[in-house]
Amino acid sequence: MSSENQFDVLIVGSGASGLNLALELAAFARVAVITKSELHESNTYYAQGGIAAVLDEHDSVESHISDTLDAGAGLCDEDVVRFIVEHGREAIEKLAGYGVEFTTQTDATGNSEYHLTREGGHSHRRVVHAADATGQAIETTLEDRVREAENVTVFEHHNAVDLWCDRDAQGRSKRVTGLHALNAKTGEVRAFSAPFVVLATGGVSKVYLYTSNPDICTGDGIAMAWRAGCRVANMEFTQFHPTCLYHPQAKSFLVSEAVRGEGGLLLRPDGTRFMDDFDPRGELAPRDIVARAIDFEMKRLGADCMYLDISHKGKDFIKTHFPMIYANTKRFGFDMSTEPLPVVPAAHYTCGGVMVNKQGRTDVKGLYAVGEVTYTGLHGANRMASNSLLECLVYSTAAAEDIRARLHRAKVEEETLPPQTPPWDESNVTGSDEQVVISHNWEELRRFMWDYVGIVRTDKRLARARTRIEMLQTEIVEYYGNTHVTSDLLELRNLAVCAELIIQSAQARKESRGLHFTLDYPDLDDSAQPAPTELLPKRYPIPPKI
Repeated sequence: MSSENQFDVLIVGSGASGLNLALELAAFARVAVITKSELHESNTYYAQGGIAAVLDEHDSVESHISDTLDAGAGLCDEDVVRFIVEHGREAIEKLAGYGVEFTTQTDATGNSEYHLTREGGHSHRRVVHAADATGQAIETTLEDRVREAENVTVFEHHNAVDLWCDRDAQGRSKRVTGLHALNAKTGEVRAFSAPFVVLATGGVSKVYLYTSNPDICTGDGIAMAWRAGCRVANMEFTQFHPTCLYHPQAKSFLVSEAVRGEGGLLLRPDGTRFMDDFDPRGELAPRDIVARAIDFEMKRLGADCMYLDISHKGKDFIKTHFPMIYANTKRFGFDMSTEPLPVVPAAHYTCGGVMVNKQGRTDVKGLYAVGEVTYTGLHGANRMASNSLLECLVYSTAAAEDIRARLHRAKVEEETLPPQTPPWDESNVTGSDEQVVISHNWEELRRFMWDYVGIVRTDKRLARARTRIEMLQTEIVEYYGNTHVTSDLLELRNLAVCAELIIQSAQARKESRGLHFTLDYPDLDDSAQPAPTELLPKRYPIPPKI
């Protein structure tokens, strides 16, 4: 292998988790950032709301913890929640140090302070933001710092194919040694080697027909980790953002939670409010409640959408607080200062994922995961708004510290580096004249996941989905084994793995809790202590590393 593909750390993904990790490692390690589009293209870039952190003297860490636990419906790991919340101020200060310009206001004494907004599930104003384009501000700032870093090499338009692991006689993973990645521009599959690999690939909301996230959100890291031998947990909990703009050309344009936090009202087509019928908190109820309420009203009335109205706040307020949303909805023909916006729920956030400890370590030695790709225990059965970016920053920093210590120890002890990743072998594959298989399977998968494994589920719907995903998996595995890989094929393969994990997890949970709502089990199961849904792969290493 060429030395240009040998690094100390490989980071797959370039959202807030991946880029913050790269910056934390750049001073002492040779780092590669592998991303399948442009460096900035990530879920982070499109995040509007902000980062939840205790910055107000009237707020408290205990209050933030309590709100998070309440939203998580009994499945949060309280120790993890405390760990993340206590590092909130530190995370904000670090981003500000990188150059992120958060929105400020002048207090009564004339001093400048962060403007804090409020979102669903929060009992206080504690969401620091950069107008209504916080993710974009964070992502572009981190990108600038990464491109300036001497020890970080960026590989754009590279789709990770699979992790490469050293295995025992039973085929179980002993440790990761690197990965293969497809250069989407040239069609070449390159081998990368490193003693440490970090998955920062985001979630899998593209498995659903409607999503608020960009096209890259195809569960690549979850699927690769599963195939490598890592446990996953809580895959049944997908958060559907209640308010995605309903317009044929808007595709996945999200209308921030903060619109409701600042007084936006949800309305039926006839102009009447309905959220008070579902929760005493009204529009400020957690996302799972709001999404189900909108879904219920749409189905009850046979309506294509519901409406979100903040026009009563006036144009000056709206253009000051939501300049990006105002401009973009105006582009689609809506003036949110004078009329309500048509909205529908859309898949937004994957609350489960690859199981990790507080250092971001997975079950496979040398393999880490950070951000939305993970299950940390923070979100439980439902993610509270704006906790996710905080989780990204806290866990990527913790992973960097752990990797730094292990790298230093390896150098001191002259530990033998793992075997190199071998070159990609395409000697027994051919080009395909049936690309339609990919497009048809892609559409079918996303359609039945939306219809059968969406906001409201039943045993019968899940069984139908299970039958279909098993059939698709057979076709995809056969196709993958006999043809040259493409970006579309790799993403479809990963989506299918994640879809099966979601279905299996949903079938295992015989209750309704948080984001998982089933008509066959509409109540909580109070007969046992609430526990995450944990799935074990065939290649699960023994003993576990967590």
